[in-house]
Formats: sequence, structure tokens, C-alpha cells
Amino acid sequence: MRYSVTFIMAALVMLSCGTAFADIMPVRSFSERSPSTHNANPWGLVYADAITENVPGKVSIHPITYELNGITIAANVYTPAGYDPAKKYPAITVAHPNGGVKEQVAGLFAQKLAEAGYITVAADAAFQGASGGLPRHTDIPYFRTEDVHGMVDLLTIYPGVDKDRIGMLGICGGGGYTLNAAKSEKRAKSVATISMFNTGRVRREGYMSSQIRDIQERLKQASDARASVVADGQEPSSGTVDFDALTDEAIEAIANDLYREGMKYYGRTHRHPNSTFEYTRSSLSELMTWDATDNLKLISVPLLMIAGSVADSLYLTEDAIEKATGTADKELFLIPGAFHIQTYYVPEYVEQEVKKLTEFFGRTL
Repeated sequence: MRYSVTFIMAALVMLSCGTAFADIMPVRSFSERSPSTHNANPWGLVYADAITENVPGKVSIHPITYELNGITIAANVYTPAGYDPAKKYPAITVAHPNGGVKEQVAGLFAQKLAEAGYITVAADAAFQGASGGLPRHTDIPYFRTEDVHGMVDLLTIYPGVDKDRIGMLGICGGGGYTLNAAKSEKRAKSVATISMFNTGRVRREGYMSSQIRDIQERLKQASDARASVVADGQEPSSGTVDFDALTDEAIEAIANDLYREGMKYYGRTHRHPNSTFEYTRSSLSELMTWDATDNLKLISVPLLMIAGSVADSLYLTEDAIEKATGTADKELFLIPGAFHIQTYYVPEYVEQEVKKLTEFFGRTL
């Protein structure tokens, strides 16, 4: 990560004043944001049946920004039909997948849950999407976990939210980071995931344990990337995909359903200019030494984990729910016949997931 003289001096000042560098700076206020759009949707939403206008008496979307740890976070808040800020509503955070943005699957489930009567928030992760932070595409567990805590911060001050009825939902990588946040986030009364992806384990071992033999080599690459930043300011990246150059034949040849279907979703059917698989290579130093399932027994609230029954990522969800021994109220809910990415958008699967989520949050919030 690139450190400027200003950054270093600020850190020294904080330390000299007795303030820990990692002190949390919670959300204290938020402001309306003018959304940028790249398509016909006024908010750039790319999922099916997305809101196209705010109509009185129906679910509405409210683009906002807030400051979290010195970074401007861009988010969309969804309010239910007939929303009255003087009333009290249950609320849910929705964390997006790795490489995703709030206008994709996170927005879809935020809207669906708002239709069920919840105030919901979907925010772009720090360093990603429309949120601020440099270097771009930094993917470090501390910050991704803070993104979830920050959404809870936001909900506690948002008009109409019942602070005693806040839940959390995370999708794919956002699911792993939501689990990590849930270990200590006792303001949340329940937590759910869809197609949970343990980013630390996969970056360390490879997907489906395909890169265990070269762990040390990749850790060296991460260290070399950090050295490059210090030496010449260059931040090497990994995961870069040129969707325009990728042929349909090349996509179909990908063996794993997660990556094959992911190329279709992110590169074809639900493409968004802010969405990218890219991440800074130096992030691997933190990612490869982190695991979403460490101390998972600290989750003490009801837990629902949803996954496709034939997804090749299912092993990640099964591992996590087995390790969540701190709560007796937990359930693995499988979507018959669904691959990982298909749980994001296929209507029949989304319908099943929303029904299960509304039942779960309805009971636990």
C-alpha cells in the first residue's frame, strides 16, 4: 500500500497523542449523493426489476455517502413502501461479493428485503466501486470487515431504523466478511449469507485447494509487490480480466462453475463499469494469513447460510457453518440445482432465497 509523507506524519501525530492507529471512526452522519449512471436506469442498477423511479407509496432508493475511517463510502439505502421516518422499522446490511458493486446482486436483495418491509443498505466497499480510498482495488480483510460495521453504524442513525432490530446479510466474499464482522458486532441480532466465499482460504490455498503447493511463492509475490510500491510507487495487480477480449468459447471452457458463471454474470449479463475482479497484489499479504472461519464460535446470534446444492463453492459454506458452534440457532439452506453465481439472479432461485430470508429475519428481528 502506498504511504505518502502526509500519511506518515499524520500517523506519527496520532501516536504521539496516545491514539492507536487502528482506532475505529464510526459513521456520525451521512448525506445524499447524486448517483452516476451508465445505462437507462437512473441509479445505474443492473439487476432485473430494479427501481426506475421513486414513487410515493412504493419502495424507494436513496443514494448517500458517509465517512468511515477517513474514506468516503457510497451507498444506496432502500426504504419500504409507505416509509415514515417517524416510525420504527427492522433493518439489514447487505455486503456485496468480491469484485461486485452495490448496483448488482447486493442491490437486488436490498430491494427485495425492502419490499418485505425492511430498511436496507448496500454500500460499495472502501477502495472499490464508487467509494473512495487509495490505492484502488485494495482488498484487505480489516477494511472489508469495517465496511460491514460501518453499514451498521449508518443504520443506527438512519431515520426510522429500530436499533434493536438490525440484521446482516453478506453475499459471496461479502458473506465471509459479514461472518467476520458478526463475531464482534453485537448490535446485530441475526446474520445470513448467500453463497459464502472465504476469501482468505481461497487466496491462500487456491479455489478448491488448487494452489496449496505454491503458497510460499505467492506470499513472496505479495512481498515483492509491497517492495515495488516502496521502491517506485508501482502497485502491481492480480485478477485483471479483459471482458471484451474474452470469447464465449473461452468462458464455456472454464471448468469451475464459480468462475465460468462469474465471467458471464460480471462480464456479460450484469456488467457494471465499477465492477472488476482486480485487486492489489500486496493485499495477498493480509488475505493469505486471514480466514473467515477463525473464531467463528464467537457468533452467538441466529445464523442462516444459503448455498446452491450443486455449487462447487459449497464446501466453503459447509465448513463455516460446522465451525459456528457458538449458536444453536443455525441452518444450512440449499437451493436445489443451483450453481454459486446462479443464486445471484435466476428468478426461481432468488424467489426461494427471499422467502427464506424474510422468514428468518422475520423470526429473528
